[in-house]
Amino acid sequence: MTETVPFQTNCQTCPLRRKSVFRSLEDKELDFISNFKTGELTVEAGATIVQEENKSPHLYTILDGWAFRHKALADGRRQVLNFALPGDLVGLQLAVLNEMQHTVTALTDTTLCVFQRDRVWSIFKDYPSLAFSMTWIAAREEQILDGHIISLGQRSALERLAYLILHLYDRAETIGYASNQALDAPFSQSHLSDALGITPVHTSRTLRKLQEKGLISWAKDRIRILDRDALEKLASYESMADECRPLI
Repeated sequence: MTETVPFQTNCQTCPLRRKSVFRSLEDKELDFISNFKTGELTVEAGATIVQEENKSPHLYTILDGWAFRHKALADGRRQVLNFALPGDLVGLQLAVLNEMQHTVTALTDTTLCVFQRDRVWSIFKDYPSLAFSMTWIAAREEQILDGHIISLGQRSALERLAYLILHLYDRAETIGYASNQALDAPFSQSHLSDALGITPVHTSRTLRKLQEKGLISWAKDRIRILDRDALEKLASYESMADECRPLI
């Protein structure tokens, strides 16, 4: 991981704030966030952002790039818990529990806004709207995990993959990483396998089935949804609206 540098992106003119998905903030809230932010960090694809059982003094917001949250067993088996995109807060567990219970790794070269976690309490004390935003983020993460748990427990492999593709596309579209039902996929079939709880071979077969059914295409790391209605029906998919989500 590279060293934190003075921030290059002013919070007042942050490009993410121009996205309609993020709610606007009062001037005093933006001033606080500008002071709360200590710098920016750019990490290469594959680098660890936060480590399980780590007690880093920092937490982060993704400014640009993809990351994924994962947890491993002692024998190396890994479960991908979720994927993180611009606007997502990384390390909130550190601020509340003082220890991470999972690892976050960059999928692509990723730029992060860096914050001092020991100042989080001041948000709850002095900025109730921002405190609500952080609570919203935690609740949203729980909602996302609910969908993934249902997939692991009740959906077939084909349904799981259909659900995950729709979920990732919808999240990527809100921040400009996907459009016209096409998504540049920075994740490998191995990442999907670890997220879906099936073997890489089974993942490959399942992808092929979705393509044979004419529901998606996947070529040169680009996924295109060919029949959205049929894919949603297969996955029993319910979209998770992100209107006016907070951005710390």
